[in-house]
Amino acid sequence: MDTFIEGLPKVELHLHIEGSLEPELMFALAQRNKIDIPFKSVDEVRKAYDFSNLQDFLDIYYQGMNVLQTEQDFYDLTWAYLDRVAKQNVMHVEIFFDPQGHTERGVAFETVLDGITRALDDGRKKLGVSSFLIMCFLRHLSEDAAFETLKSAIPYKHRILGVGLDSSEKGHPPSKFKNVFAEAKKEGFLIMAHAGEEGPPEYVWEALDMLKVDRIDHGNRSLEDEKLVARLVKDGTALTVCPLSNLKLCVVKDMKDHPLKKMLNLGLKATINSDDPAYFGGYMNENFKAVTDGLNLDKSDLLTISRNSIHASFLDKAAKDVLLGKLDTYMKKAA
Repeated sequence: MDTFIEGLPKVELHLHIEGSLEPELMFALAQRNKIDIPFKSVDEVRKAYDFSNLQDFLDIYYQGMNVLQTEQDFYDLTWAYLDRVAKQNVMHVEIFFDPQGHTERGVAFETVLDGITRALDDGRKKLGVSSFLIMCFLRHLSEDAAFETLKSAIPYKHRILGVGLDSSEKGHPPSKFKNVFAEAKKEGFLIMAHAGEEGPPEYVWEALDMLKVDRIDHGNRSLEDEKLVARLVKDGTALTVCPLSNLKLCVVKDMKDHPLKKMLNLGLKATINSDDPAYFGGYMNENFKAVTDGLNLDKSDLLTISRNSIHASFLDKAAKDVLLGKLDTYMKKAA
């Protein structure tokens, strides 16, 4: 199955570009920008990646961001991710970035955006990986701060497809950001939100009914509410599930307990993604392999997941048909 997974055409819909900052690159950027970091070696950084919950992870995640200072830094970060996933047969990515995590440090919005989008453009030309960019609001900050970030993004609507909501979920329900998401929707941005990872099913309902999301990021705890599951199935709302992230952050204690197979059996449009791969121990192939081993998934399950990802993407029908064709061709060869 490992060989099958490695060759399987894939689409990634839930990736925080700052979460792809590998320790080696962190050290290189710290040296280039003359920034002190509280680790003496790459091994020390890896040891620090021992989380017990989402907040423990976020603490080191924001600490690692400090090395990102220049447009070239954001280019190098994004290019490293694209180069890696291209080798894993990822055909299309829809990635998040957290501008507030940078503007709060004095890095200009344009610096972040220019570096990331330049790498995405090169990824299309040189690697054949298509992409969309999604800006996230940090939910532990205020809605007023989110409005300021939205204001910064409006002149760049041609480069930013959508708006999401991430960071500390507990105590920060989607309803906190109802007004700013309504404004973002008016401006033509697609809408998504992290919900139901650590937060309750009610957060998923709020994301659907108050934020009017086009997609739910994570959504694991939706399974606790039968009516919510029925709603998600009926509407065909995709869930961007992140298995290794769930394991690392103790959302599940063992991959055998992961809800992905149950989601598929219930008819939910579940997908596999890597979330913050540098911190959680794996990119797309590693996530596919981990959940396949843990849940004894077969090729039919993996085909369904890959198809779900293509259908759940924000590509137009023609582009989706091209990717579905590649997937069908691969499955015929692998049969």
